[in-house]
Amino acid sequence: MSKRATFRAKLAQKPLTAIIGAHNPLGARLAEEAGFDGIWASGFELSAAMGVPDASIVTMTQHLDMTRFMDAAIGIPVVADIDTGFGNATNVIHATRQYEAAGVAALVIEDKTFPKDTSLLAGGRQELVRVAEFEGKIAAAVATRRDPDLLVIARTEALIAGLGQEEALMRARAYEKAGADAILIHSKRKTPDEIVAFVEAWDGTIPLVLVPTAYPDMTEERIRALGKVKLVIYGNHGVRAITQALTDTFRRIRADGGVLGVEGAIAPTERVFAVQGVAEMKAQEERYLR
Repeated sequence: MSKRATFRAKLAQKPLTAIIGAHNPLGARLAEEAGFDGIWASGFELSAAMGVPDASIVTMTQHLDMTRFMDAAIGIPVVADIDTGFGNATNVIHATRQYEAAGVAALVIEDKTFPKDTSLLAGGRQELVRVAEFEGKIAAAVATRRDPDLLVIARTEALIAGLGQEEALMRARAYEKAGADAILIHSKRKTPDEIVAFVEAWDGTIPLVLVPTAYPDMTEERIRALGKVKLVIYGNHGVRAITQALTDTFRRIRADGGVLGVEGAIAPTERVFAVQGVAEMKAQEERYLR
C-alpha cells in the first residue's frame, strides 16, 4: 500500500497512532528511526527554524518544499500542518492539489483567521472564522482531493480562543458534516481536563486528534483509555530539543574557548554520516561509478 493508504488504515485499525513534529529531513529520519508512525510537518517548527514567528509568515511554497523533502526522505507518512489553508477556500483548493502531489498522507486545516498567531502564545490573537466559512474550506479540500486516502482533518481552536465546550462541539459537528475525516481539538490549559471533557462529550462518528503540548502528563495510555482518539501529535518537541541542545553546546564552546568539553556530549561525525545515508551512497558508487 502507499504511505497514504497505510496511514488511513492505521488510524482505522490501531488503538492510537503517534506522530511527531519535524522541520527537515534530518529530523524526519531520526523520528522514523525512533519508531514514530509518521511526521507532523509543523508550521511552528519550520517558522522557528527560519527564525520568524509562527504567524503565517512562512509562505505556502516554503512549507510545501520542506514537506516534500521530508516525505521523499522517509518511509513513514507525513501529515501537513497547513494552518488556515493559506487564505480562503480558493487558496485551500490550490494547497490541497499541491500537497497531495507532494505525497502527504493528511492535511490539517484550522479555523482561525488569516494571518494567525500560534496557538500557545500568551496574549496571542486567537480569532476564528465563521463556521460557514470554515465548512466551505473543509468541503473544498474534500472535493479537490483526487486520492480518497488523503485525509482532511479539521482543527478547531475554539478552546484555544476561550469560547468554551459548546462552541467547540458545535464547530466540530459542523466540520464533520462538511466532510472532515477527523477533528483535531486543541487546548492551552496546563491540565487535560478541558480536553477530556470534550472527548467525553463528543458524539460524532469521526475520530479525534490530540496535541498534548500544554498538558504533557496526558500519556498515550491515558489517551487510549478515552476511546475516541485515534491520533496523537507531539507538535514541537523536536525544535525545542534542538534549541536547548544548540544553546548548551554553543555556550560551552564559547566559554571553554574550544570544543574539547563538548566532544563527548554530541553525536560523532559517523552518526551524522549514517543519518545522511553515506553508506548507501558509497555502495552505489562501488556498483555504478566506472
